[in-house]
Amino acid sequence: MLPTGMTSLREIREMDCYYVDKTEHVRRLVERGKYNFLSRPRRFGKSLLVDTLQKLFEGSEELFRGLAIHDGWDWSVRHPVVRLGFGRGSFRAPDGVRITVERQLAAAERRAGLEPCPVEASNRFGELIEALHERTGQKAVVLVDEYDKPILDALGDRERALANRDFLCDLYGAIKDCDEHLRFVFLTGVS
Repeated sequence: MLPTGMTSLREIREMDCYYVDKTEHVRRLVERGKYNFLSRPRRFGKSLLVDTLQKLFEGSEELFRGLAIHDGWDWSVRHPVVRLGFGRGSFRAPDGVRITVERQLAAAERRAGLEPCPVEASNRFGELIEALHERTGQKAVVLVDEYDKPILDALGDRERALANRDFLCDLYGAIKDCDEHLRFVFLTGVS
């Protein structure tokens, strides 16, 4: 079966769908640098790649059996992953991007067993990354899917688009400030 529109590596592998193994490229990507950005048109597999990276760093070895990366990956090391996605959300609303980010950060804090941090989003994001590194002893991985959608969705309202851009600039600034706590960063978008 062809996995048309599927963005979950687990679903593709468990349903025995046709899968083109690109994990050798993923391995090289991970080995070559810490900060990565991929811009491609919609429907080019960016979300599946983000999911693949998440499962890889979380140590979901069973999903990679028989794939190129399996024998060359250290499955005993698991990194905490913070994944932000902007595929859904109302980004034309005044607080849409803030609400979307805060919900995702709260979910990541819950999954990690951390108390919710009552500060604004960029500081909260940075504190989450630091806490994950501290708690696990492993540097964190940050994956952001559709980083630019909150801006693109609001292009008809210049003021909202600029406000969304400014919010995201502050949020992504936390990544730079947390360099020592990060193992790998990957952002996708269409622009």
